[in-house]
Amino acid sequence: MIVVEALNYLAGLLVIIGAMFSLLAVIGLLRLPDLYTRTHAASKAGTVGSGAVLVAIALVSFDFAVILRALVGIVFFMLTAPISAHLLARAAFMAGYKPHPKTHLNELETHSASPSKQ
Repeated sequence: MIVVEALNYLAGLLVIIGAMFSLLAVIGLLRLPDLYTRTHAASKAGTVGSGAVLVAIALVSFDFAVILRALVGIVFFMLTAPISAHLLARAAFMAGYKPHPKTHLNELETHSASPSKQ
């Protein structure tokens, strides 16, 4: 009984942490200056936020199928969110979308802007 109650409190804490990271992702989307920093905020904070909520679901569920689905969801988010953010940012750069003027490091500026010249 005490273990179940402790798991419920831990799951509640994880839901709050996940909600905070999701809120940070939304604030990053609204406040950051260009597409590159926005995709970074959305992919990183969104992945951590959704992962924390899915771990909370796995903790309070005593059904193996639900736990397995939550773990598969975490793996799915960790594999797809950073890759899709990278590909979107690269496509935007290749299309000519320039980073914010205050960007100090642009490792792609030495590469050609045309995908056919790579």
